[in-house]
Amino acid sequence: MDSSEFLIFLQDRASVREFRDFPLADDEIAYMLACARTAPTAGNLESWDLVLVTDPEQRAALAEAAHDQTQIVQAGAIFVVCSNYVRGMARFQERGILYALEDATIVCTYLMLAAHALHLQSCWTGSFDDEDVRTVLDLPPHLRPVALLAVGNGAKGGVSPERRPVDEHVHQDFW
Repeated sequence: MDSSEFLIFLQDRASVREFRDFPLADDEIAYMLACARTAPTAGNLESWDLVLVTDPEQRAALAEAAHDQTQIVQAGAIFVVCSNYVRGMARFQERGILYALEDATIVCTYLMLAAHALHLQSCWTGSFDDEDVRTVLDLPPHLRPVALLAVGNGAKGGVSPERRPVDEHVHQDFW
């Protein structure tokens, strides 16, 4: 893939919030996890963990924790990406909390792009009650759920939203 193909690949990815309830194949999940494992991490500590949720009852409980967002119930799988503070803080003390959050968000991005490469659709869900997700998944206290990534076969294609021009974000040398 050359640079122009890569840009088109990125521009074609869009969030989808309506899924057909089909499970992901084992090889699709394995591919996505292999891609996630390649994500860069602070100090190479890999301060992230995830819970793969495919059980319909667990997806329904997560949807409730996510303020009844239906994509959580409909998608074939939910990748609950968590930051692992223990790993981050082992080397970086308090700053390791931030690094663990960054590690988790990078991993979630890699999972999203891996899904797109498989011609699957995804939706990054960040609006949820942390404690409810923690309870549903029985998460240990040193993990913080960062994102619920719904992945599956979209009921319809997504449309990438219009974006701000780059010059509204980038400042040269000074603000």
